[in-house]
Amino acid sequence: MTRKLYQQIDKSLLKGLPNPSNEKYEMKIKVPEFTFLGVHEQPDFARLYITFYPKNKIIELKALKQYVYHLRDIIVSYERLINIMYDHFMETYGPDRLRLTLICNPRGGISSKLVIDSDWKDRGGEEKYKDYPERDDEWGVLM
Repeated sequence: MTRKLYQQIDKSLLKGLPNPSNEKYEMKIKVPEFTFLGVHEQPDFARLYITFYPKNKIIELKALKQYVYHLRDIIVSYERLINIMYDHFMETYGPDRLRLTLICNPRGGISSKLVIDSDWKDRGGEEKYKDYPERDDEWGVLM
């Protein structure tokens, strides 16, 4: 197995398909077996949730699977990884809204949850959706 650093994450694996509708709709994608190598080169396990409001392109699921499998050999912290993935998705798909939730399995008795939403003002959004959960996320996972 060839291990790579985060700079070698290949965003070209992500492919878009033409959006078949001009109407607004929401896509929710769950990756329940998300794995990557932590900074100490030990496997990290997580669940990735993608909430996606398409404009011109939708996510090709086969390409997403190839991108996710590619990350299994990448050495990266989960904080850096979610930000890289966010940038790659925004560049590739240009959605109206993108929300990534990464829930990492416990390691050493500590678990973590990271969320990025393109609707947040801090991310350049307009906060037009106002559906940010307070106690648990839209997937029903309490933290």
